[in-house]
Amino acid sequence: MHMEIPRGSKRALLLLALLLLQPVAAGQMKLPITLFKLDNGPTLVISEDHTTPIFGLSVVYGVGFRLEPRGRTGFAHLFEHMMFEGTPNAPKGSFVKIIQGGGGSLNGSTRYDYTNYISTAPVSALEPVLWLEADRMRHLDFSRENLDNQRDVVKEEIRVNVKNRPYGLFFWTDLAALAFDKWENAHDGYGSFVDLDKATIEDVKHFHDTYYAPDNAVIAVSGDVDPEQVYRLVQKYFGDIPATPLPPRPDVSESLNTGERFERQTDAHATAPALAIGWKMPGPDSPDYYPLAVLGALLLDGDASLLYQKMVKERQTMLSISGGFGWPLGDPLTFAGPSLMVAFGIYKPGSPARQNVDDIQAVIDGIARDGVDPARLKAVQTKMVADFYKELARNINRADYLAITQKLHGDADLVNRYPQIIQAVTPDDIRRVAAKYLTVANRSWIDRQVASKKQGEQQP
Repeated sequence: MHMEIPRGSKRALLLLALLLLQPVAAGQMKLPITLFKLDNGPTLVISEDHTTPIFGLSVVYGVGFRLEPRGRTGFAHLFEHMMFEGTPNAPKGSFVKIIQGGGGSLNGSTRYDYTNYISTAPVSALEPVLWLEADRMRHLDFSRENLDNQRDVVKEEIRVNVKNRPYGLFFWTDLAALAFDKWENAHDGYGSFVDLDKATIEDVKHFHDTYYAPDNAVIAVSGDVDPEQVYRLVQKYFGDIPATPLPPRPDVSESLNTGERFERQTDAHATAPALAIGWKMPGPDSPDYYPLAVLGALLLDGDASLLYQKMVKERQTMLSISGGFGWPLGDPLTFAGPSLMVAFGIYKPGSPARQNVDDIQAVIDGIARDGVDPARLKAVQTKMVADFYKELARNINRADYLAITQKLHGDADLVNRYPQIIQAVTPDDIRRVAAKYLTVANRSWIDRQVASKKQGEQQP
């Protein structure tokens, strides 16, 4: 059972159910979930697991690539780095010293619809880590030195991961720019050197004041904890941080494309050509959302997938192919708006790019026409659920999924229902969504050719 404690409750702990992690049906598990709502806005999600004396913590803020300011592409990503630069009370390095010093780990990431900060450590470290998280929600060390330092770090990431690496991230950034129409969905969230250089201390302060507010956050804790005790700690450290009115969320919805989009590129670092194909997907409010996720796994998840078997094993015109729904930036639980179904593969030199794309489309058209073998579908669904449970086995991942689903979907219990949702997808669902979404008209693709030596020498 899933419950939200109403705003203003003194105790805030009316436990209708605290279920231990236990089977609820054959092959299914149910996480215990307790929710609280603090008066200044943040939601607290707690899941008890007394198996080991550790905790997982995730603090998720409702800001990602889609919400960063125009003219500041990559700013949400830059700010993720800024959050590790310390505060007037906790100098840079405090998080690492406390968490890693006790044998734990920590990380942060930026996605389309959120930025998350995750950590895991022995339960003895929970209180100081909560204090640190509240401290950097309250204020940061907004110095020119810190801004310049982290701006350089992000720019170096772009050099390493985009500019000087075979294929870069064209299967994400360039493909999104080609497929989407709205700036929020289409711009390069990883970052632009020009826009990053424009960022000022005032920009950083305004971004923090606007989005890193308690009423834009969800805090989730999973592990060897008592919900009432965790609530008291969160109330103690987060409860008096002032709430801030959030700006209206832009409308990021898009219609399906009505004509094929194509772009040819060259790559100075690649030794074989590559393809990236994207079909525009709806947001999570669509009844087709989860069937499309299953279709993505059926087509692209692993060596047993239909497209790997067809293109790599049977036709032998491609060296690799992978992707899926929302790939490479998430899964169905981690989007609050439209995404792409992506197929990325390296193909053999001399093999025509258009023929490879046509052969991929032929597999999809066959599903739209004839459906899918129920036994194969069941095997894919079983693997999806097993992979999901494997993720949930770690408290840090469990806390993160609970925080993300509560923030993006308003429903942490979606984590419990997700396996059943996936298993409920039928062959008719698969055929329907393949015919509706994975069409030539809704297809965007990039052919990334190996640059000639002369071309490569001319590139910056």
